[in-house]
Amino acid sequence: MTPNKPWLAQYPNGVPKTINPDKYGSIMELYEECFDRFRLHPMSICMGVTHTYDDIDKASLAVAAWLQAQGLPQGSVVALMMPNVPQYLPTMIGILRAGYVCTPVNPLYTGRELRHQLNDSGAQAIFVVDNFAQALEQVIEETNIKRIVLSKMGDMMGLKGILVNTIIRQVKRLVPKYNLNDPKYDVTKLPDVLKKGRNLPFQKPKMTLDQKAFLQYTGGTTGLSKGAILSQRNIVAAAMQSEAWTRPITSEINEVYINMVMALPLYHIFAFMLSSLGMRSGYTFILVPNPRDIPGFVKTLSKQPFHIFPAVNTLFKGLLDNPNFKDLDFSSLRISQAGGMAATEQTAKRWLETTGCAMIEGWGMTEGVAVGTANVVTDRKFNGTIGVPVPSVDIVIIDDEGNRVGVNQAGEMCVKGPNITSGYLNRDSSDDFTSDGYFRTGDIVSMDEKGYFRLLDRKKDMILVSGFNVFPNEVESVMLDYEGIIDCAVIGIPDERQGETVKIYVIPADNNVTKSAIKEFALDNMTGYKCPRHIEFVSELPKSNVGKVLRQKLREKHMADNPQF
Repeated sequence: MTPNKPWLAQYPNGVPKTINPDKYGSIMELYEECFDRFRLHPMSICMGVTHTYDDIDKASLAVAAWLQAQGLPQGSVVALMMPNVPQYLPTMIGILRAGYVCTPVNPLYTGRELRHQLNDSGAQAIFVVDNFAQALEQVIEETNIKRIVLSKMGDMMGLKGILVNTIIRQVKRLVPKYNLNDPKYDVTKLPDVLKKGRNLPFQKPKMTLDQKAFLQYTGGTTGLSKGAILSQRNIVAAAMQSEAWTRPITSEINEVYINMVMALPLYHIFAFMLSSLGMRSGYTFILVPNPRDIPGFVKTLSKQPFHIFPAVNTLFKGLLDNPNFKDLDFSSLRISQAGGMAATEQTAKRWLETTGCAMIEGWGMTEGVAVGTANVVTDRKFNGTIGVPVPSVDIVIIDDEGNRVGVNQAGEMCVKGPNITSGYLNRDSSDDFTSDGYFRTGDIVSMDEKGYFRLLDRKKDMILVSGFNVFPNEVESVMLDYEGIIDCAVIGIPDERQGETVKIYVIPADNNVTKSAIKEFALDNMTGYKCPRHIEFVSELPKSNVGKVLRQKLREKHMADNPQF
C-alpha cells in the first residue's frame, strides 16, 4: 500500500485492489457470458411478468438483426426513450449488439431538452414508448431521426400487456395524442421489430473496448446537458468494480436468485450501472415503471423477497413516510445502496430502524459510469462519508491553484480510473482534466487519515459568506432535524454586505410553522454565517428524475422573483 492511498487498508477480505477490464474483448463478450451462465434465471419481473436471461438474449438479438437490416452505418447513434419496462434492457443490449452507440433519453424531457440531445448526439433512430411520443412529434422535423420504433408499455407482457395497455391508454389516459404518420419517417412497432428480427440474419460486428458504447447526457443542472462519451471499457470496468465491491455480502446470500429492486430509471447512469453489475452476477431485476406511485411501489415490494435495494435519499424517505412500508418483510434485504445525492443521517437512521439493513452511501458520476467511492458493504453504521475509492479508482484533492491538499482539508475531487470518460461529445474537454490526467469532478471533498472521503458540496453550489465557505448539504441536513420542516433546499443569493447570504426554501409541516421559529432553530444549531437569512415557504421543490434537488432552478426562481438582484 502506498502512503497516498490509505483507503486500500480499509478493503474487506475478498475485494481486489484492482480489476482488469481487458479480460474481455468487448462489452458484448461480458453480456454474452452473462446470458450463457444464467440462461434459465429470471432476469426481470415487471407487474408480475417474468423474463429469463434467455428471453432477453433472444429479444436483443432480434432487435440487433432488425437494426442491421435498416442499413445504418456501424457506429451510428440510436436513442432509447423508455421508462423501466421489460423491453428496455433487450432494446439497449440489441443496439450495442448490432454495433451501434446507445444514447438513453429521459422520457420526461420537454421538446426543447429532447431536441438538444437528439441533435447533439446525432441520433438517426429512436425507440420510444408511445406515452412520450408527443414530445418527439414536436421536434422530430428539427432532428436527424429517420427511423422510429414505437412501443407500448405492455408490449413484452404477453396477455397481461393487453390489459396494461388498455388501462394506460383508455382508463388512465396516459398517452397524449400524437401524429408520426409522415411518410418521410420510417415508423415500426416494437412487436413487429421483434417478430421480423427473429427471422433476419445477424452479422456479429467487430468490436473493441475502445469503441463508444454510450452517449450519456448529464442532468443539465447548469444549462444544456453534455454527452459524456462512455466507451465499452468504461462500462465493463464499472460492472467489474461494482461486482467486486459488493462480493463480501453477495457471496454469502444463499438464495437461488438474488433480487435487486430497480426503481431508479434505467436511463439514469446509476441504474444502468446497477443493471450491468446485476447481469454479471445473475440478479433478477424487480422493475418499477413509476416509483413516484409510492403505494403501488410498496405493493410491488410485498410480492417477492428483495435482497439489494439501491435508491436516492428522497426515495428512501418517501417509502419510510408510507404507513404500509413498515409491514413489509425485510428479512432478505442485505444491501441498501444510497447514491445520486447526499444521504441524510435522519433517513439512514429511520431506514436501519425500519428494515434492519444499514444504508450504505457511495458517490459516482455520469462521467464515471456512476462508480467512484463507496462505503464498505459490511458496515452496519451510517458514517456520513461517501466511503473510499473502489478497485482501480484513484482520487486526488486539489485547491484552486491545482495543488494537492492535505488530510482533512477541503478541495476539488479529481478522479482517474478505467471507468472514467475520455471527455464530452462535440466539446473541448481539456479543461475537464488536470495536467496529469485526473477528471475534475467539481465536487468539494475532504479525506480523513483512513482514506474515507466526505462530500462537502458541489463546487458551483458552495456559498461564500464574508469569505467563509457554506455548504448547502450541511445546512439542509441540520434544518431537516427541525420537526416543522418536511423538506428543504438551500442556495446562495447575492448580498451587498456579505457577498452572498443563505436562503432556504422550506416545505412546512403545517400552517403553524413560522419563519422566526426556523431562524431560532438554525441559530441554536449552526454558526451564525451558515444560518438562513431568507426563508421562503413552498409546496414542492424542483427535482431531477432521480429525486435530486435542482438548486439551479431555485436560483432562477429567486432571480425571477427578485429582479433587483
